[in-house]
Amino acid sequence: MTEELINTYEGLFLFPQAQAGDLQAAVDHLREILAKTDATLISLRKWDERRLAYEIKGNKRGVYLLAYFAAPGPTLTAIERACNLSELLLRSLITRADHLTREQMEAADGRAELDDEIKLRAEETAKAQQREADSTASEETAEPVTVETETAPKDAAATMES
Repeated sequence: MTEELINTYEGLFLFPQAQAGDLQAAVDHLREILAKTDATLISLRKWDERRLAYEIKGNKRGVYLLAYFAAPGPTLTAIERACNLSELLLRSLITRADHLTREQMEAADGRAELDDEIKLRAEETAKAQQREADSTASEETAEPVTVETETAPKDAAATMES
């Protein structure tokens, strides 16, 4: 029985700006793709959130996630295929990471910062939804304001003409 060679890879994954609001879904989607192909995630971090050089599927901005993972060589095509078929991902680029040691890859791990950002964005979203719900509720319970204006009596117009 031959043993499969496990290679290390560096993957840069581009998600649409809309996905930045639900960064957890993007991270879960990426983990799901890697898990289905028996890849082992070494490190994952948000690389950047920026304006794209050109529109991709109607998106002008995007969120980049950088991942280092180990996978058997033959499964790379399955990972790339899953990325290409994904409706959440805009683009992906996967290369061999022979230029880095495993310690360097582990040092680049930003999962803790990513988790903090996900938590912060969720709190901000919850606060915004609460403010919106409060303003909607106050609009519904507010009594209509009637403005009384003075109107000239009909007789006044007749007296002005004479």
